[in-house]
Amino acid sequence: MLDWTKLIMDGGIFTAVFTGLVLYTAMNKPRMFLTPGEVPPDILAKAKPLSKQEKEQVQKAMFPLMVILVGGTLYSTYTFAQQSGAGFGTLFLHALLIQLIITTFDLIFIDWFILNTLTPKWAVFPGTEGLAGYKDYGFHAKVHLKLLPRQIVGAMVIAGICLLLANFL
Repeated sequence: MLDWTKLIMDGGIFTAVFTGLVLYTAMNKPRMFLTPGEVPPDILAKAKPLSKQEKEQVQKAMFPLMVILVGGTLYSTYTFAQQSGAGFGTLFLHALLIQLIITTFDLIFIDWFILNTLTPKWAVFPGTEGLAGYKDYGFHAKVHLKLLPRQIVGAMVIAGICLLLANFL
């Protein structure tokens, strides 16, 4: 059986850290998000392309976000497995829900509310002012839906790892 308190607590903590890191990066180095899948095509086409140095910085900026998503999910699922003795299906659901808490908050709060609704100046790339992509809520929804199969597979892998670790350590 799922531990909803653990899901909400861990999901909330990892979401807060993830959101803080995304907002810090976006406000200080917004071009780190100027990549396909992060901004609508009309904005990507009109913005100045990333330099080689910026492309290298993108890799460095994305690494901590992936650590939070994968590492946070792994930690939460493993500690849940230790506490509960849950089987694969419950661990899979726990892992998937942790990821969905983080990414759904990202979609609703960062993408739709901040970027699409408020559209602060720091989020608008020079030369792209007024483009329709800044109000394209559907773009972000489609991006998040395309990530769902990877999240499902990732949750399965994490559940399997946690099940093995909890039973053999």
